[in-house]
Amino acid sequence: MSVLTTTIAAPRARQAERPSFAQAAEAHLDDVFAYLTYLTCDRGLADDLTAATFERALSLWRRFDPRRGSAKTWLCQIARTTALDHFRAEERRRRREGSYAARELRSGGEPAISEGLSPELEHALAALSAAEREVIALRVLLELDGPTAARVLGISETACSTRLSRALQRLEERMRLAVPA
Repeated sequence: MSVLTTTIAAPRARQAERPSFAQAAEAHLDDVFAYLTYLTCDRGLADDLTAATFERALSLWRRFDPRRGSAKTWLCQIARTTALDHFRAEERRRRREGSYAARELRSGGEPAISEGLSPELEHALAALSAAEREVIALRVLLELDGPTAARVLGISETACSTRLSRALQRLEERMRLAVPA
């Protein structure tokens, strides 16, 4: 094989590793939805944010570089940004209207974190901060490794590990209080 042939073949090989958007979306739709459900504690909102995430991802797909991380990681980063944008907009709306209806509804209703969990575990998860739920969702639910979860969160691996450890300790404490021995 000549140098010219090798040079031309190399980009094609890299492109072959890159999935199509449809493949990536199909493979990771459930993961993104589950991640957003844990972040928001609201399946309806998570559904809306999942749609917004994939809409953004489609428009940004040309920027996806599989050498920098997996499609799952890239989609989770977009999902996180979408959720944070939503939370910021929601906060601005609340301040403008002077209404805290969303918070009251959340505190008065059942947490909608995940089907199949005990009510005690759902309540314990809902009582955690958004950052704590987020790291648990990434590391436990989606089974991302430490470096990948840290990249999604935009923090160091050490900070991610510390946040996970503290979140799991708080969850364990809340479960101990909720379930009599």
